Amino acid sequence: MPANYDDRRRAKRVNIKLNLSVSSLFLQDNEKITIDSPIEVKDISRTGLGFISRSILPLEYYFNAELNLGGKDKTLFCVVKIIRVEALEDEEYSYGCTFVGMAPVFDYIFDDLERL
Repeated sequence: MPANYDDRRRAKRVNIKLNLSVSSLFLQDNEKITIDSPIEVKDISRTGLGFISRSILPLEYYFNAELNLGGKDKTLFCVVKIIRVEALEDEEYSYGCTFVGMAPVFDYIFDDLERL
């Protein structure tokens, strides 16, 4: 990635440590893949998230995510689309995802995160 890549992002990324388990991926035409893939979320923004996994996941697929960002009133249930992948060392992969259909009502959660 170019050194100034963060300058071009639509929203500020916040480093965060969350663990998720992805059990299935799907395409809009209802094609579905069942997997068992624990993932470690490394950063999040208003528009998406980045995570690391040992599994090879296909681009342009979606998954349902439940993200608890610090309390019962700060849990996001959302659909995430995988848009970028990069191979790392130790058989790990870094993924970039975008939120699909995230309601603006959740902006307060990201306002709080960005202040930390």
